[in-house]
Amino acid sequence: MTIVLLAALSGAARADIYSYEDKEGVVHFTNVAPPRGGGHQWKVLYKSGPGKAGVISGAAGPTSFAGCAVSRRDVVPATDRSPERYTRYDAHIAEASRLYALPQALIRAIIKAESDYDVRVVSCAAAKGLMQLMPDVQKEQHVVNVFDPRENILGGTRLLRLNANRFKGDLVLTIAAFHAGPGAVLKYHGVPPYETTQAYVKIVLKHYYKFKAAQSG
Repeated sequence: MTIVLLAALSGAARADIYSYEDKEGVVHFTNVAPPRGGGHQWKVLYKSGPGKAGVISGAAGPTSFAGCAVSRRDVVPATDRSPERYTRYDAHIAEASRLYALPQALIRAIIKAESDYDVRVVSCAAAKGLMQLMPDVQKEQHVVNVFDPRENILGGTRLLRLNANRFKGDLVLTIAAFHAGPGAVLKYHGVPPYETTQAYVKIVLKHYYKFKAAQSG
């Protein structure tokens, strides 16, 4: 299978990615909305949603997830306090790290910040599971059972990989895009001026360097 990138991403581009596979098995990607017709069956590989920060703050505009306007507390809070939860998903984290070429320390940091390793957590923004996947992310990343630890971790890590590719490996922007959505990062040419996202980036980085040091120690 051959992969062809049809259009380079730019700061002004939308955060959607489309793809189709031609008769020769060549997969074509573009971030420019493809024209209708032409005989190609384009699929939306990655479509930017409002991000958790946009839903929580209201910056995303009216949404079907109105819970955050009432309270920003989790609808289903983390309740798992067993120390074993920090190693319970090691195999899934290792698999995701290998598949998407991302450090285990980063995946662990995201899980720690998002759900504190509790698979049942549901936020006011309707984000679910270990890495708190939003409904649009669940659909785009083909996560059928969002409360299945393996599916959730693989889907969340795949999103991280897409963001890392988009922002050329910039760790800070990759983390910010996971929380606020890549569209917000592109719009503000950096970490969006959302209090929740700015705090989130600092927390994830703190956990990341802690886990990284533990691995190398």
